[in-house]
Amino acid sequence: MRRADRLLQIVQILRRAKYQPISAQKIAEELEVTPRTIYRDMASLESVGVPVRGEAGVGYVLEDGLDLPPLLFNSLELETLMLGARWVEAHGDADQQMAAKDIVAKIAAVLPDHLRDEFYDVSLYAPPGSTETYVGVVTSGQLRQALRSGQIIEIDYINEAGAQSRRRVWPISLGYFNFKRLLLGWCELRQDFRAFRADRIQSIDVLDQKLPKSRAQLKKEWWAVESKRQPHLVRHTI
Repeated sequence: MRRADRLLQIVQILRRAKYQPISAQKIAEELEVTPRTIYRDMASLESVGVPVRGEAGVGYVLEDGLDLPPLLFNSLELETLMLGARWVEAHGDADQQMAAKDIVAKIAAVLPDHLRDEFYDVSLYAPPGSTETYVGVVTSGQLRQALRSGQIIEIDYINEAGAQSRRRVWPISLGYFNFKRLLLGWCELRQDFRAFRADRIQSIDVLDQKLPKSRAQLKKEWWAVESKRQPHLVRHTI
């Protein structure tokens, strides 16, 4: 890897960390160089005004104020973007399928000619869409809107045994499993985290009450609980 490319990649690694300190050792392992090389690179970045803050024994953080174009995609990133867009086209909701096409068009419009051709010619495909589709009284679009609201919701829910209940839920996330949807949230009735089958939700009301905690904090707490229940789980932090 050329040094200029490595410096750009270091910036991207720090961006990806989202203000969490990351050690020179960890950066070096990803880029397959020595920590000493990373120390020199960090000094070079600081010398040209890149707002990198480092602390011995803690790691490096990229602070606000960096004026660097974000659309510097490499081949692997373009492949990943296209694969994700194709999965949504095959399995997402109708509005998300259209959004995926729009995203591809917007990205392609700002790519150089040689990368644009490479982007459209990516030979990675998601499984084709099933003839089965998500069917529920409450649409996944309504569930997504409830998540964006940052409010407590109230749902009428029918469990696997056919029993119906009214639940107050702090929504955290919505999982997509082909034509199924799972709403993850904190259930006030059970005083625990629960995953609700979206097709069993009979109605949903967004209440005029803010979540007591941020969704990010709730997700962190859910992971702490779930990782003890299922130690084999692999965390995804995008």
